[in-house]
Amino acid sequence: MSASWLPNNANLLHFAAVAWWVAVALLLYVYAGYPLLLAALALFSRRRRPEPGCLPTLSLLIAAHNEEAGIEKKLEQTLTLDYPPDKMEILVLSDGSTDRTDAIVESFTDPRVRLVRVEPRLGKTHAQNFGARRARGEILVFSDATTVYHPQALRYLACNYQEPRVGAVSGRYQYFDPEGDSPTGLGTVAFWNYENWIKTLQSRIQTISGCCGCIYSVRRSLYTELAPEIISDLVQPLWVIQKGYRVVFEDRALAYEQTTQSTAEEFSMRVRVVTRGMRGLLSVPDLFQPWKHPWVCFQLVSHKVLRWLVPVFLFVLLAASTAQADRPFYFYAFLLQVAFYQAALLSVRFPLHRRWKLLGIPLYFCTLNAAALLSLIELLRGRKYAIWQPVRNKSR
Repeated sequence: MSASWLPNNANLLHFAAVAWWVAVALLLYVYAGYPLLLAALALFSRRRRPEPGCLPTLSLLIAAHNEEAGIEKKLEQTLTLDYPPDKMEILVLSDGSTDRTDAIVESFTDPRVRLVRVEPRLGKTHAQNFGARRARGEILVFSDATTVYHPQALRYLACNYQEPRVGAVSGRYQYFDPEGDSPTGLGTVAFWNYENWIKTLQSRIQTISGCCGCIYSVRRSLYTELAPEIISDLVQPLWVIQKGYRVVFEDRALAYEQTTQSTAEEFSMRVRVVTRGMRGLLSVPDLFQPWKHPWVCFQLVSHKVLRWLVPVFLFVLLAASTAQADRPFYFYAFLLQVAFYQAALLSVRFPLHRRWKLLGIPLYFCTLNAAALLSLIELLRGRKYAIWQPVRNKSR
């Protein structure tokens, strides 16, 4: 007796075709449709760019764990930034450092520099909570020990607070590959140029949905203490939004950061960042109510949730292409996907990116999405990342 309830081959092929086109549509929306929609909306929104005027008092918080190799240079560069000395303090948040980080910080005689010892070591977010309680400035600026700021970065961040409804301001990442041969260098630079463009559009329309972790600021009166396993540069701005304030992007406030020097380092960092980001979004369910926060809900789903689901869409696309490989169109689509993934794998095994720079793009794309897939698994397993590992220090 035949099982009539089982799907036949024709139905399976129809389902595969529908799945293929849905996956393609979602991928196109994530990477092209959403940014183009923002660009169209931004045409109808013009905001006056503020100029540095009356500047608020400011506390620069530098999270540091075993940063003896670079903390001296970081402090020297920070002390040269163009900001009134009487309105600025620098707090180095030594998160359980066991090397000479503390001694180096204490050797600075400039009264603006303060060492804040954080014990026990519970990670970057906890250290920032600890430092925020001890800061005196009206504005808190968060930085890393490896980041170099543009001389006027602080002025550009601070001038946005002339508008009373601005609660947080993000600066702009500018990544660079000093040797020009990092396997993730070109991909990182391209990705962050793309991200900065999206943030510019979001800010022009209304508010951004996340900040750049090495250069962002918040009014001290609006700062919310977060759980150690939550990524602060994504969730802190979301709490500011929940309190009724805007979060803006200031592209003139530049922070220069070196790209990672290995794919493994980049992958490890992305898994930690994305897992903490996913967990962070779970902590702000109110923002996913479109009747209360329509713009932010739209942004979080389009810019974060769907992007983190891209590896699922890619798997569906490959599986649907394989199921229909006897049809020429889907067969060639299958070959294109295989060629793309092979290019990424070859770039891992052989330094082909040094000769053909564009091969760095598929490698970085696959690294990002493999990390997102593992992050989804880690989230479902209940894994929490609290301890902050400064992976870029290894290559300095």
